[in-house]
Amino acid sequence: MLDRDLAELYGVTTKRLNEQVKRNRDRFPDDFMFQLNPVETETCNRSQSATGSQKHRDPRYRPYAFTEPGAVMVANVLQNPTAIRTSILVVRAFVHLREMIVASAAFAEKLAALERRMVEHDQQFAVVFDAIRRLMQPPPSPERKPPMGF
Repeated sequence: MLDRDLAELYGVTTKRLNEQVKRNRDRFPDDFMFQLNPVETETCNRSQSATGSQKHRDPRYRPYAFTEPGAVMVANVLQNPTAIRTSILVVRAFVHLREMIVASAAFAEKLAALERRMVEHDQQFAVVFDAIRRLMQPPPSPERKPPMGF
């Protein structure tokens, strides 16, 4: 997302957002944000004006683009109610995700134990079924003896 879009989302000016990012530059490594080059800036401005929603910006300052982790970090460095609520929601989401992973690991272990028991039971059932099949076979026919007598 561009800095101006994030600023609007968090309810601050683009200038204020960029000030906070610059004051906390060590929180924004290259995979969190980058600055558009002049060609990208021109392309972005051209596409914005084509839709009629051009936001005026001093052409001397190229916009910053933020990745998803960068957008979350912006919420952490801004000190306004919207950004604070967003930070809290993100933290809660990560805690919930960790709880789900732990629960999933416990479930996977229980499933593996159940699977091991079923293999043991399958072997025992195979023996039982073999015995039942033998019992179900008709008895061997007795050998015919020649008739006695006449």
